[in-house]
Parts: sequence; structure tokens; C-alpha cells
Amino acid sequence: MKKISIIIPAYNEEEALPMLYERLNKLMNEVTNYEFEVLFVNDGSKDKTIQIIKDLRKQDERICYVDFSRNFGKEIAMIAGLDYAKGDCVIFMDADLQDPPELIPELIKYWEEGYDDVYARRSSRKGETWLKKFTSKMYYRVLQSLTRVPIQKDTGDFRLLDRRCVNALKKLRESQRCSKSMFSWIGYNKKEVLYERDPRIAGSTKWNYRKLIDLAIDGITSFTTSPLRISTYLSIPTFFALLIYFIYVVVKCMLTSTFVQAYQAIILLILFFSGVQILLFGIIGEYLGRIFNETKNRPLYFVNEYNGEKETNED
Repeated sequence: MKKISIIIPAYNEEEALPMLYERLNKLMNEVTNYEFEVLFVNDGSKDKTIQIIKDLRKQDERICYVDFSRNFGKEIAMIAGLDYAKGDCVIFMDADLQDPPELIPELIKYWEEGYDDVYARRSSRKGETWLKKFTSKMYYRVLQSLTRVPIQKDTGDFRLLDRRCVNALKKLRESQRCSKSMFSWIGYNKKEVLYERDPRIAGSTKWNYRKLIDLAIDGITSFTTSPLRISTYLSIPTFFALLIYFIYVVVKCMLTSTFVQAYQAIILLILFFSGVQILLFGIIGEYLGRIFNETKNRPLYFVNEYNGEKETNED
């Protein structure tokens, strides 16, 4: 009997967990030709999330958990789930039930047909503001234009991955991660499944705009060096703009027999080039920062407890 691991990162999800388990339990009892493992990764929750997960494990051995020593972030929780998952395939989903568990049998069906990465694409995004939908659309458009890797738009983490995809992702150990881009980067045989994303069943989202911007920057700088070429692209029009401006100043002086006030031109030029330099330094700084973080070679996370056993975190 094949084993399926459902990986669920959780951070302060005490309100959603009982309803999540109810729907997962119903699903697992109906799909009897597979063995299931529900692996929660508690990302340093400050509420009763870990205690509720432990109580669920006492009544259902299919429930497993990895308890972080502190909050490391969802992206790190996802790679930890891959490290600990024992299934022949894994399914990522959120704890807030925006990803409907009832779609899992369809994901499994396509996996059995030979697809390695069956990803759920959102046909609608209920409960999200117009601004969030617009910024998400623009982000994917920019990312697709900058990188040579085909990125699936309107696609989150809700997907099924075959064991060979899992093994490939486990080899990518960079600390600043963007799993959505990594799923595309590893390749393999992919299949799209459309679904309507539901609003959160309880609680509030943990993703504010600052975190979303950070994730967007990680996604762009992780998979393309195109922003570093902005200096080259800017230098060409800048040169022509300066040449035209120089010709304009000379011609005006010759025709009107007047002098252009130098301080105005100097101020404009200083402001223009200062803005360009700040932009370029910021881009270079992003990449230097990534190099700095990666050269530390620190472990991605530390585990406090795995299924009731304290972890020593030894190699």
C-alpha cells in the first residue's frame, strides 16, 4: 500500500486545527487504498497549536509533528516537512483550509497516471483584496519576464510531489528560499488542476505586505541575475539623454545668446544620477546579502521535538 504524506506548516492556527482535522479524517477514512501520514510542522507557534497537534496524535497515529525550536518561517517549515516525510509522495497544504482537502483524490489520480508534480492552480481567490490580487498578478508577470524558468502563475504551495521531486528539493539547501520557484526549477512532469480557493476558515493571515514583499524579492533574486543587468540597460538611454541635453544647451546658448543657469542643471543631474546609483547599489546589496547568508552555511532549522521525542540535532 502506497503511503501519502500531507505536510502542513502551522503557525498560530489553534482555531483552524479542529476543523482541519475533521475534514482530513473524513477524507482519509474514505480513501482506504492508501496509507496516510499527516505531518504538521509547528513553526514556533505562540498559542496552543502544538498542544492541539499532540492531542490529535494521541487519538490518531496518522498524525505526526515536527516542533521547531523557534519560528523559522513557512519556507523553512516546508523543507523540514520534506526532510521528515516518509510517503511515496507528499502533498503540501495550508492549515487555514483555503486549500480544500477534498481535492486531494484528484491530485492522487493524476499522480497515478504518471505525473510527478500535480499543482493546484487558483481559478478564483475568495477573501482576498483587490490590491493583493493585483500585486500578485504583477509579481508573477515580472518574475516570468526576468527568469528563463517557467513559473506557474496563480499557483501556491498546494500540490502533490512524487518522491523523486522530494529528493530533488531536499538537495536545495539555500537559506533564503522561494519554494514556488523551486518547484518550477526542478522540472519533471507537471499537471495543472484548477480549483476555487476558499477564504480562511478561522484566524487571520500571517502574511502582511512586508512579508510578501520580502518573499517576492527572494523569488526574483533566487532564480535570476537579470536585475544586475539594469545598470547596463540604464547606461545606454542615460548616455543618449545626456548627449541630447548637451546639444540642447549648446544650441540654446548659440541661438539666444543667453547663459543657462548652471546650478539648475547641476541639481537635476545630481538628483538623477544619485537616484540611479542608489537603485543599483540596492540591487547589488541584495545579491551580496544573499552571498553573505549562504557562506555562513548554517543549518536551516533546529527541531525541538519530533513525535514526542526530544531532538538532539546531531549530524
